[in-house]
Amino acid sequence: MGYKVAVVGASGAVGGEMLSILAERNFPADEVVALASSRSLGREVSFGDDTLTCRNLETFDFKGVDLALFSPGAKVSDVHAPRAAAAGCVVIDNTSRFRYDDDIPLVVPEVNPHDLGMFENRYIVSNPNCSTIQMVVALKPLRDLAPIRRVVAATYQATGGAGRKGMDELYNQTKKMFWNETHEPDVFQKPIAFNCIPHIDVFMEDGSTREEWKMAAEVGKILDPAIRVHATCVRVPVFVGHAEAVNVEFETPLDEDDARERLGDSDGVVVIDEREPGGYATQKDCAGEDAVYVSRIRRDPTVEHGLSLWIVSDNLRKGAALNAVQIAEELDRRCLRGALDKAG
Repeated sequence: MGYKVAVVGASGAVGGEMLSILAERNFPADEVVALASSRSLGREVSFGDDTLTCRNLETFDFKGVDLALFSPGAKVSDVHAPRAAAAGCVVIDNTSRFRYDDDIPLVVPEVNPHDLGMFENRYIVSNPNCSTIQMVVALKPLRDLAPIRRVVAATYQATGGAGRKGMDELYNQTKKMFWNETHEPDVFQKPIAFNCIPHIDVFMEDGSTREEWKMAAEVGKILDPAIRVHATCVRVPVFVGHAEAVNVEFETPLDEDDARERLGDSDGVVVIDEREPGGYATQKDCAGEDAVYVSRIRRDPTVEHGLSLWIVSDNLRKGAALNAVQIAEELDRRCLRGALDKAG
């Protein structure tokens, strides 16, 4: 028997990807419900070869729904995710609302699937930030070879990380520049067309942005709280795909060839690392793909045990929707049906 699944935020960029991936991967669902705000009531969205009509999240009764994939924004999840969980529905939330709650698992299936056992605490599982997901997928195989002491990362994050409005702003600003017209920024703090903006989310007291703080906090919760992380997060004029230049300091020696071999054998990772022009992955290469791509693997001679990596991934797929669906698949394999039967 299949599950009854709800996708919350179905009219958004990530919600649309969730529906697409659920269909692509043949998730065992007997029924899929598309939910959105009242503004999107009646809008049609695609689910494989079928079309679903968005229903109103505000009035929807989650009783009888087994699983809900949420991506409506943190404020909306704050209200409706606990409401769904109280009805016996397991929530996989893609917003930041529950990521730092100690009793809610923060999961990347290739990295810490064992933490999914915690879902019964509150019937909520949290999806990490997109920039964190791709980094920990690459770090986990290396940590299995040598303990990690410190990570320094610079990210190059697509406008799609800010949703459809972010992508639209890049498109409209680019188009107007060719006509010698201006398009004042609305989504971003400065013009994004032909520009890079070292500011994602709000500034904090120490000068970091919250996006940078998220990476440190989430790596600690997912991988190891002893790992020190320092990040600089930058928005770049790309529609889809995040890139990261990551420097890793290990506690013990790790040969770059061993690192390359282990990464190449790891689930969810594709290594493209030829030391020649074009022998590396870019954001454009990863768009629409499921994997985390790792390139430019090389020794860092400025620290005792250091390696540098270039990591790219589709932020709307692996950085959001795919990871959520993979969590659902892992729950199905491990414990979900038994827990639902017990709760029922």
